[in-house]
Amino acid sequence: MFNTRKWFAGGATAVALVIAGCGGAGGYGTPAPNAGAGPGNAAGGAPVDVITDPKLGKIIVDAKGRTLYDFVLDKGTMSVCYGGCASLWPPYLTKGAPMPGVGASKTLLGTTKRRDGTTEVTYGGHPLYYYAPDRTRGQITGQALDQFGAPWYALAPSGSEIH
Repeated sequence: MFNTRKWFAGGATAVALVIAGCGGAGGYGTPAPNAGAGPGNAAGGAPVDVITDPKLGKIIVDAKGRTLYDFVLDKGTMSVCYGGCASLWPPYLTKGAPMPGVGASKTLLGTTKRRDGTTEVTYGGHPLYYYAPDRTRGQITGQALDQFGAPWYALAPSGSEIH
């Protein structure tokens, strides 16, 4: 005989697993790197701030202090990082004009359209990316890594790569 109580309990468990599986869009079981820091932000576009790192000096970051990187192979403001590259190096996306924080230059901020129609933040003409393993303020483990055919660099407030 069909047991309705067991069926509902099993269905609720399945729904919970699906929801949990969909929540980690950023991979590694964590929220997407720029969740709440740009797209859908009530204040407008994605913020770009500046912090001082003991090794690299002043670098640009998102509102939570997460390092933003440049990919040397990008063609001007056009991103070439898609697929597996974008999984490890997610683009810093926005739904409005990016917002400069203290130390960031409004004149160096811009955007570029990605192939999927999303809008990526640029700084000094460089599309910006996170490095997925960098999870907290001040982590800079992607600095000078040679992946997907070229190195990745943090950017100075001037818009230049830090080598």
